[in-house]
Amino acid sequence: MTAKILVSACLMGHAVRYDGAAKPLCHPAIERWRAEGRLVTLCPEMSAGMPVPRPPAEIEAGRTGASVVSGAGRVLEKTGGDVTEAFRHGAENALALALATNCRFALLIDGSPSCGSSFVYDGSFNGERVRGEGVTAALLRRNGIEVFSDREIDVLVERLAGEDEAAP
Repeated sequence: MTAKILVSACLMGHAVRYDGAAKPLCHPAIERWRAEGRLVTLCPEMSAGMPVPRPPAEIEAGRTGASVVSGAGRVLEKTGGDVTEAFRHGAENALALALATNCRFALLIDGSPSCGSSFVYDGSFNGERVRGEGVTAALLRRNGIEVFSDREIDVLVERLAGEDEAAP
C-alpha cells in the first residue's frame, strides 16, 4: 500500500495561518504525491475551531510541544489569551485523521506552535527561535508517525523512495 502523508494545509496553499496567509510549498514531489492520492491535508488550529486570522501564539518560554501534550506547558497568544486546549484539541484531531487515513508520515510547517518539528518560537513574541517541536508534531511522533518539516521535503522524498522499494 502506498504510504500516506498528513500535510499542513498552509503548505498546500490554504490561507489558514494565524495571519490569514498560506505558505505554499512548491516541489515536484507535491504534485506527484497529490496525483498518487497520498496527501491528507489538515490545519490543526482550524480543525479545533480557531478563527483566521487570529492572534499569534507561542508555546510559553522553557516549554515544548511535548510539555503541552502532557499538561505541563501552555500555548499563549500575544494578547495574553490561553489557547492551550485549542492546540491540544487540534493535535488530537490531526492524530485521529492520520490514524483513520493510514498516514505514517507528516509534512508540517516548521516554526508553528502546532506543526513545528525542528524549531518553534521562544514564547517572547520577539521572533527568537528555539530548537523544539509544536504540539501536533509532538503528539504525532509520540504515536509513531514520522514527522518532517517543510525544509526536509527532500529527506521525506528519499524516505518514501526507500519505503516504496521495500513494499511487496
